[in-house]
Amino acid sequence: MKKAYIGIDSHKAQNTVAIALAGREDPELYGKAPADLDGFERVLRRVLAKYGLEKADVAICYEAGPTGFVLCRRLRSLGFECEVVAPSKIPKAAGDRVKTDRRDARKLARMFRAGDLVFVNVPDVADEVIRDVCRGRTDAAEVRGRARQQLGALLLRNGYRYGDKTNWTEAHMRYLRELVLPDPAQKFVLEEYLQRVDASVAQVERIEAQMARLLPAWQRRKFVEALQGFRGFQLVAAMTLGSELGDLLRFDHPRRLMAYIGLVPGENTTGERRRQGPITKCGNSHVRWMLVEAAHHYHYPPKVSKELSKRQEGLSREVRAVSWRAQERLHRRFWRLLKRGVHRNKVVIAIARELTAFVWELAQVLERERAAADPRQPARPAARKAS
Repeated sequence: MKKAYIGIDSHKAQNTVAIALAGREDPELYGKAPADLDGFERVLRRVLAKYGLEKADVAICYEAGPTGFVLCRRLRSLGFECEVVAPSKIPKAAGDRVKTDRRDARKLARMFRAGDLVFVNVPDVADEVIRDVCRGRTDAAEVRGRARQQLGALLLRNGYRYGDKTNWTEAHMRYLRELVLPDPAQKFVLEEYLQRVDASVAQVERIEAQMARLLPAWQRRKFVEALQGFRGFQLVAAMTLGSELGDLLRFDHPRRLMAYIGLVPGENTTGERRRQGPITKCGNSHVRWMLVEAAHHYHYPPKVSKELSKRQEGLSREVRAVSWRAQERLHRRFWRLLKRGVHRNKVVIAIARELTAFVWELAQVLERERAAADPRQPARPAARKAS
């Protein structure tokens, strides 16, 4: 047991620090500290000197938020025990209506000492770099979609409709560039919209090229390549899952992974009444989005298409077997639920939840293959409960 527990209410400009000494006394508020790493390190050393503590005597925590994990990594590199708290899992009293930085820092320190906090997984630097690139691609794709929608709205207001079924192909873009509007000012606006669409498309392509360049040197390359052997997963979706989830072996059961992603139904059960509601949607929204998008592909009959066969080249027989079992089971369940009259959106969520289990199984298969290929490598530590 530690001698002291430090809670940090972190913000962009400054942090608020409170310390709870071992025992039952109320946490003490130390005060403000600068948010930059060097300044906070100096304040932390003054805290240790004030209370006569060593690095091994203290444990530090702060809430996950927009400030990221740099503070946690810095403190761990200095030899401190530091954890990042899941904000949604912090207990809160129903009558607690006052929230300040000081109260939050004291609350973190007190609950940390009591063992009532749930911690998030801190990704390593390489995973976070890939994750930032993947999220940058997502942002660029959103800009591209918004630019296309705005251009389509301009044409729709003026009565222009493209005849073919497929939009944003080369033929569609050629039609837009050759379009003549009644007023020169409208033609000017059309050209500006076309420039914006072209720029956003080029940005998405540049980021995807950067993702392809980063993949060969990434430690999760084998997982990404194996996941692309599944129906519905190509480079972007596979790298997004790999960077957002990190080490899947920390989940000792696929149900924990489903709960982490927020694909399990909420529940309000009391007495003899059991009531389940919509999915919780707590956890990583990027992973949940990719899985739901991939789940739509299992509407179609099981098939190893030309593109999928190419992505499966070099994969082991066991990995391909998991991919085929996923196709057979998820397609069968997709149509069984539809025939029962379940709404299609609910069916897709159910398929995404089961697809999560196959992704978890893929990680176990790759770990067994790694252990068999190099028995001299130390065994992976036992999985722990993840949030």
